[in-house]
Amino acid sequence: MKKIWLLLIFLAINFGGLAIGSFLMNEGPTSEWYSTLNKAPWTPYGWVFGVAWTAIMICFSIYLAKLFTSEINKTLIFSFFLIEFFLNVSWNYLFFNQHLVLTSLIGIILLTLVLFYFYFNLSKNVGKYKYLLLPYMFWLCIATSLNFYVLVNN
Repeated sequence: MKKIWLLLIFLAINFGGLAIGSFLMNEGPTSEWYSTLNKAPWTPYGWVFGVAWTAIMICFSIYLAKLFTSEINKTLIFSFFLIEFFLNVSWNYLFFNQHLVLTSLIGIILLTLVLFYFYFNLSKNVGKYKYLLLPYMFWLCIATSLNFYVLVNN
């Protein structure tokens, strides 16, 4: 029962973070600024982002619920979760709202490192649940390459 409550809490927080991030990016990908950028040829269609983030946040929430019921230090887990949340939400603001492409690239690299820390250092007690982080890690690698391409080619 505790895992279900934790799952619901993490789902609410993670999808709330996506909503905050969407709000902070204003017009985002429909803005004039973004539409005039030289974007990477491998940039996914717009609808892919919504599908990907939905799947990622469901997987991440399940992983976090399992991790919080393990015997790992809860303060450490929560600290890294707060860092992940802040970096994830702030990327939208930095990139789409403020057009700080280099700063957002640094932020997304840090976010990727946090996810790798979750995977390699905090997942020892969750068994196969750690594989739920792989879609997030894969997506962040793609997003980092897209951000880098925009930085170099604009």
